[in-house]
Amino acid sequence: MSDKTGHNWNTVVRMGLLGGVVAIYLCLAGLVGTFSNRAMITGVLSLGHTMLVLAGLGTGFLAARRAPGGGAQAQTVMAGALAGLILGGILSLFVIIGSVVNIRAVMLQASPELYGLLTFNLGIAGFWAPIVMGGALGAGASLLYTLPPAIRRPLTWGLGALLVLGLFGGYLRTPMLTGILSGLARFLFGPDGLTPIGAIITFVLFAGGAALWQQQGASTRQRIAELPDTSRRTLLISVIAAGLIVVLLLPQALGPFVAQVIAYVALYVLMGLGLNITLGFAGLLDLGFVAFFAVGAYTVGLLTSTAEYGIAQWPWWAAVPFAVVLAMLFGAFLGLPILGIRGDYLAIATLGFGEIIRILAGSDLMKPMLGGPRGILNIPKPIDGLAPGHPLAGPNQIYYIALILAVLVAFVATRLRNARLGRTWMAVREDEDVAEALGVNLVQTKLWAYMLGAAFAGLSGAVFAGLVGSIFASSMQLFVSINVVALLIVGGMGSIPGVILGAVFLIGLPELLREFSEFRYLIYGCALIAMMLRRPEGLLPSGIIRRELHAEAEDEAEPSDVSLSSSAAL
Repeated sequence: MSDKTGHNWNTVVRMGLLGGVVAIYLCLAGLVGTFSNRAMITGVLSLGHTMLVLAGLGTGFLAARRAPGGGAQAQTVMAGALAGLILGGILSLFVIIGSVVNIRAVMLQASPELYGLLTFNLGIAGFWAPIVMGGALGAGASLLYTLPPAIRRPLTWGLGALLVLGLFGGYLRTPMLTGILSGLARFLFGPDGLTPIGAIITFVLFAGGAALWQQQGASTRQRIAELPDTSRRTLLISVIAAGLIVVLLLPQALGPFVAQVIAYVALYVLMGLGLNITLGFAGLLDLGFVAFFAVGAYTVGLLTSTAEYGIAQWPWWAAVPFAVVLAMLFGAFLGLPILGIRGDYLAIATLGFGEIIRILAGSDLMKPMLGGPRGILNIPKPIDGLAPGHPLAGPNQIYYIALILAVLVAFVATRLRNARLGRTWMAVREDEDVAEALGVNLVQTKLWAYMLGAAFAGLSGAVFAGLVGSIFASSMQLFVSINVVALLIVGGMGSIPGVILGAVFLIGLPELLREFSEFRYLIYGCALIAMMLRRPEGLLPSGIIRRELHAEAEDEAEPSDVSLSSSAAL
């Protein structure tokens, strides 16, 4: 028992050291200093300090989970406080060393302003401030961990709401200022984040709502389940209708920027659904998927552009079917030579194909046809010539078009998954040799996967051309393909709702966080690492993928279940 306890305390100390390293990194990477002027709660808490608060809370929470003492509350709180004190001690040591030794020549962010932020402008005499704050945050997080779920969950929801509205409150405040809600906007939101009163109201509303749902949620679900089929169907239709109304009014309420972000997300949903067929259903990793996106975009550009390289000046709607068909043909062109390749070799081959298309599109060889580095300009909107005040002016029309196409493609992908062809793809994904032995035509099955996936990517490229109004080879980077693969993995391979959720998290959130500029990809990478460690199957995985990734845990649980049932029988 003593060895176990000693081991647990060593783990708590390691958690504190790790938290201190994370906090130092946030300081030296410039995140704390850069965002110290960006308010989360006006006059109370800046975004820079919020990052350090989150580091302290996270350290205390992780330490509480590993606390010795069999889960006793006192031991758990002591573990969290100890980890927080270690984190704060590391920051205090950093302040003392930086105040005595000039380390700014090596670490540019180690400035007197940063030391002032860490000590609340008390200078080296306030070296104790990070220790006190670290211990308080660690103890608070561990105390929250020990609370019953009925209390912990509402508090967590309230704190999460403060974080989200503090970050994105500006997107709500700006459109509210132009209407009758301007007074409410100034009452709840400051120029950057929440006002103190707004923060209190937000916390109370979300925490209270979560507590109310926790009490009434189970009975509400039970009452809905007990409704007659007709009433339940009517309720479902009402919810869907309300959701459609919200979707239709969203760009008018939040402005063109949010509409453009959602349209951008919908484009990646289209590509993700295409790659979900190739990778999620058939198990064929394609790292050159951006090539089909480029084919669709350039086809629409060439057929619709009124500038130098336009060849037909068709309407956008007439060019889209040709873009989809041509992308399908390119999918067949790629698929035929590499059908016999498997695994990592297939990924490398498709990567090479994508790079060939990108380089050719920007080369002098194809400049007479595709414009080379100059690209294709003056691509008309799907509905052109609208006045600035029209509801479909600007990116709004692409918002509606992209959403409609995403819903249509999701429906087609669902039907394909449940059809005979979808089951054949999944058989090939599980084991090609067994599938072939059972009579599956591998060439035909794989070729259909490539062609249909390429068609969806070509459709996405066609919509992108209408959204941006110009096409350049520099837009067809490998990073686009990597993004599509990442959203598929994060959302859950083989899961259509997972593709949508992955696009929201990996595409929508970074676009909304453009104020972080280069730091947003740092946060993006950290989120991906945490996601793969905590939920490798994705946010909304398909049942098959979930069972595959958790098969070992289930196998380990079965013997214990058997032994327990045997003991009960005895």
